[in-house]
Amino acid sequence: MTVPQTTRLLPQAYRPLFAHAGFRRLLPALAASDLGDGMSVVAVAWLAIEIAPPGRSGMLLGAALAAYALPGAAGALLFGRWLRRLPAARLLAADSRIRAVLLGCVPLAWALDVLHPVLYVALLAGSSVLHAWGNAGKYSLLAGLLPAEQRLAANALVSSSTSASIVIGPALAGFLAAAVSPAWLIGLDALSFAVLAVQVGRVRGPSGAPGQAGQAAAAPVDADRSAAGLHLLRKQPELLGVLALTWFFNFLYGPAEVALPLHVTDDLHAGAGLLGLYWALFGAGAVLGGLAAGALRRFPLWPVTLTIVAGWGLALVPFGLGAPAAVTLGCFTLGGLIYGPFTALSYTLFQDRTPAAWLTTVLAARSAALLTAGPVGTALGGPLIALMGPRGVLAASGIATVVLALVAAVMRARTGRRAASRLA
Repeated sequence: MTVPQTTRLLPQAYRPLFAHAGFRRLLPALAASDLGDGMSVVAVAWLAIEIAPPGRSGMLLGAALAAYALPGAAGALLFGRWLRRLPAARLLAADSRIRAVLLGCVPLAWALDVLHPVLYVALLAGSSVLHAWGNAGKYSLLAGLLPAEQRLAANALVSSSTSASIVIGPALAGFLAAAVSPAWLIGLDALSFAVLAVQVGRVRGPSGAPGQAGQAAAAPVDADRSAAGLHLLRKQPELLGVLALTWFFNFLYGPAEVALPLHVTDDLHAGAGLLGLYWALFGAGAVLGGLAAGALRRFPLWPVTLTIVAGWGLALVPFGLGAPAAVTLGCFTLGGLIYGPFTALSYTLFQDRTPAAWLTTVLAARSAALLTAGPVGTALGGPLIALMGPRGVLAASGIATVVLALVAAVMRARTGRRAASRLA
């Protein structure tokens, strides 16, 4: 079937995108790398469990998951001076090459029987160091390739690929891990980034030169704007409260991400297939919840946001009560559905409470502050599991999240009373 025939099957808004040869080359490679990352959600954790020394699986699992995310946050903050002016295509290609090489070393080291835990964490950390810049480069590259009226459709298509990978990737990894080592699944992720690097190099910019398409990539975190935004936030208690709530919410999610794989192996005595099913159902719930965010806009945003935080926490509590897998699978699906709208509603709170002239500055501060929340929580997951066990950590994460919602509700009510008394 030719490209024109294929595009007739697409909604009208997406058909013009495929008139661009560069976009046609990029989209399958971007989708493949998204799927590879979705598979790595299971593969990275499962391989850490397999190679961990006896009694140390929780520590290595927390370190591996943190290594897969925290260096990217550090790279976003530290490398702006040198990278922000580079063409978007070069940034995306550089990130793809680094991930292809270092993630590709994981199955090689495993096959040679030299995959020591320290080497594994180092390879994961190195592979992620430019990932925030690569992601920024991806969207900047699309903006440079396409006319302005087609960018929204392109962003939606690429974002849909990322959302789909959250659902398909973990389930596929769980299925394949029954037949091959998770090291080979990480190798497939590396291969997908090698293909992406090649395809980016084939994309031609307006000058016709390969590999030069796209403007300079927007920095993942703008240090100057972040500092100015934080200064403004100190004068806006409500916005500062939204930021603090979001930081702690993401932070408390981190230990649960570490505890879930060990809950599957140690408590349920099951394999990677069940872990993949947990994440696939969570992803499906989150996608549906995200789509439902628009309907929630009719309700007061603060109460809805706090209800989401408390609801996610309650969804984790049954894990600590020894509920069977069928029940906790349902809870995790419901948790994803509840969790899904949170990011959109959090952004909306910032947009509604911030003067238009300061919005980009405040959002830059938000991004800078939140980069560390999830990875730091993940890094703490290993030590907490050593103390409390996987079920205990899942339950504690849920209870702490419910407490967070209650504390935020009390502080919000006090702030409202003080504002009312000043107006009286």
